[in-house]
Amino acid sequence: MASQTRRNSIIGIFILSAIFAAASIAFHRNAKVAAAASAAIDQEAAAPSMTIYNGGFGVVRQIVPLELQSGINSVRFADTTAHVETASVILRDPSGLHKMQILEQSYRADALSQQLLLSLNEGKVIEFEKPDHSIIKGKIIRSGYQPHTNSYQTYGQQYYQEQMAMTQEAGTPIIEVDGKLIFGLPGTPIFSSLGEDTILKPELDWKLRTENPGAFNAEVSYITGGMRWQSDYNLVAPENCGPGPKCPMEMIGWVTFDNQSGKTFQNARVKLMAGDVNKLTQPESRAYAMKAMDVMEVNAAAPPVVTEKAFSDLHLYNLANPVTLRDRETKQVEFIRASIKDAERLYIYDGANYDQYRGWNVESIRQNPEYGTQSNPKVWIMQQFKNNEANGLGMPLPQGRLRFYKRDSDGRLEFTGENQITHTPKDELVRVYTGNAFDVVGERRRTDYHVDNNAHTIDESFEIKVRNHKDEPVEVRVVEHLYRWSNWQITSATFKHDRTDSRTAEFRVTVPKDGEQVLRYTVHYSWA
Repeated sequence: MASQTRRNSIIGIFILSAIFAAASIAFHRNAKVAAAASAAIDQEAAAPSMTIYNGGFGVVRQIVPLELQSGINSVRFADTTAHVETASVILRDPSGLHKMQILEQSYRADALSQQLLLSLNEGKVIEFEKPDHSIIKGKIIRSGYQPHTNSYQTYGQQYYQEQMAMTQEAGTPIIEVDGKLIFGLPGTPIFSSLGEDTILKPELDWKLRTENPGAFNAEVSYITGGMRWQSDYNLVAPENCGPGPKCPMEMIGWVTFDNQSGKTFQNARVKLMAGDVNKLTQPESRAYAMKAMDVMEVNAAAPPVVTEKAFSDLHLYNLANPVTLRDRETKQVEFIRASIKDAERLYIYDGANYDQYRGWNVESIRQNPEYGTQSNPKVWIMQQFKNNEANGLGMPLPQGRLRFYKRDSDGRLEFTGENQITHTPKDELVRVYTGNAFDVVGERRRTDYHVDNNAHTIDESFEIKVRNHKDEPVEVRVVEHLYRWSNWQITSATFKHDRTDSRTAEFRVTVPKDGEQVLRYTVHYSWA
């Protein structure tokens, strides 16, 4: 009996030891997992974050480790962009435990670099150390130094073009050695020693006062120029997608970042703000911005890479994964991939040519019998689709360029046209012009005109011919602008019309293959 009791006791001790050992292993494993998770959280919290706006600027948020003494502290922060708007700087303790006041802030952007030192010595003779350690002397004709320009507040394309032009045209130093010019450096330049006040990168110098001393992680945020983003959409139609019946279309959307801020952002959390945010610019920058706008104006899947939400009266797009944006780098991220169920290609004939009448007022239009009688033979090609959930979309689309492709009979993609869209809310119709039809043409002429000044009436008649040289029938939407006066009525027409607005009528005309269709109508104007 005693032997059996001793045996059971030993077995119990082994069991308890095994339990404690397993518990210890699990504890240490969980501790390691918790430590790794904590480190990941700390690393994520320390990573920079930014919100980039359409207008060529962004808001940057960074963590700044501070250790302050009671009273006044001098702090140097050397991790800003080259285009920080210093008056926009906000420094705070996110926890609210350490109250502080910035008594004074200075910004320096004359960061030390080889190119900067070469520029400071342009026209001078300095020494160069060759690969074999021999020393030669050369005169610096051109340094190749490329500072960021002051036009960062303009719309991004202007700034980007300036930066690229400078880099390509003047980025190579020119050194004169023994009366001959060398494009590039003949060796490593040797400069005189520098003072203690030299900085290696742009920095903010603060004088901070606090009555709550201690070490903590503060957050600095500021507005910076030199950053922009834009969206691009590629839409692919199948081979058998023709005019008339609706057909599916694949959409792939890209976000393009352009970082010309003078700073590299490692593993940054990026948000994109879409909408029209009013921001004041320098007077000289406003002219550049207007020019840029004139150039641009044109009549069970994987988790999403970009998520969207409404923010105030704007829309905020959040990138799911961190992004590294290097200085002077352009990068694309896919932000939408959708299957549009019903897209449609339209033929629009807007046959009146008004080019010679730009700027005319209503009275001049009504009194000139020749107004609107010039004909335009071009038939427009329009692409349209509804941006709603039922059609496979339903996401607010930021402004950008739509590029349309179609598969050929061999399966290869062919480009068929492009255009711009403005910020487009969900549930709205997207319709853009992509070119002129080759095999469908129009002809428009006036057949009758009668004005009665006593009765304040005008009767005007038109004949519109649409010819189709394709091997299939097409529907052409004939658009007529009733420009003489706001009170009008179509008294006779060979096709039905829709009143699309107070001055426009639209006729839908089906033209047979390799055939012609003729639309005739008369409009009656009256005014008091």
